[in-house]
Amino acid sequence: MKLDTVIAVRKNKTLYRDGDRCIKVFDKAYSKADVLNEALNQARIEETGLLIPKILEVTMIDGKWAIVTEFIEGKTLAALMAEDPENKNAYIEKLVELQMRVHAKTCPLLNKLKDKMNRKISATSFDATTRYELHTRLEGMPKHTKVCHGDFDPSNIIITADGNAYILDWAHATQGNASADVARTYLLFCLRSDREGGDTYLDLFCKKSDTAKQYVQKWMPIVAASQSVKGNEDEREFLSSWVNVVDYE
Repeated sequence: MKLDTVIAVRKNKTLYRDGDRCIKVFDKAYSKADVLNEALNQARIEETGLLIPKILEVTMIDGKWAIVTEFIEGKTLAALMAEDPENKNAYIEKLVELQMRVHAKTCPLLNKLKDKMNRKISATSFDATTRYELHTRLEGMPKHTKVCHGDFDPSNIIITADGNAYILDWAHATQGNASADVARTYLLFCLRSDREGGDTYLDLFCKKSDTAKQYVQKWMPIVAASQSVKGNEDEREFLSSWVNVVDYE
C-alpha cells in the first residue's frame, strides 16, 4: 500500500490515493471506536443504494487505523462552484437534490440523531439553564427516521466526468429528522462566510421539499449547540452565537 500521493490533510487524518483506492489514515490518538463506527456507517449506507465509495478494508498502517475505499475520480461540488461562480445557484440546486435523495432513504441500524445531539449538548460549556432549554427543544421536535448525512457540504460531493455524483464522508451519519441535517448544511455555508449561498440553499431546499423555512430554523440553535463542541475557537464562537437566537422572523 503506497502513501505517496496526498489528496487532503484534515484535522486528525490524512487522505492518500493509491491507484484506484483512497486510504484515510487517522492519527494515533484517534478513537478506535470512532474509526470503526465510521466504517460501519459507510457499509450500512452502501446497502441503501446511494452512490458512495465502497469500503474495501479497515486496517492498521504504522500503528495507525486506516479506512480504505474506492477512489472516485472527479471534482468536488465546492471546486466547481469556485471555478464557475456564474452557475453557483445551479450547483446549489444539485446539492439540494442530492440531499433530498439521501433523506428519502432509511437505515434502521444507524445511530439516532436525537441521541447523538443530546450527548453533544450535554458536553457543551453552556450553563445549565441553556442546556436544559436545548434538551427540551430537542425532545419536542418531531421524531423521524430518515438518513441524515451530518456533514452535507459541497466539498463532500464528487462529480465524475460522466456526471455521476458520489457522496463522501459518512462519519457523522445518523437516522432522524431531515430538517436538522438541512440546518447543519446551512450553518456550514455560514461558517465559510457565505450567508448568501446559505440563504439560496435554504430557500431552494424548502421549496423543493415543501418544508416550512421556520421549521428548519427551529433546529438552528440545537444543531449549532451540538456542533460547538468541536472545531476551532472561531467556529465555536460563531456557533455559540446561534444558540442565543431564540426567535426567527
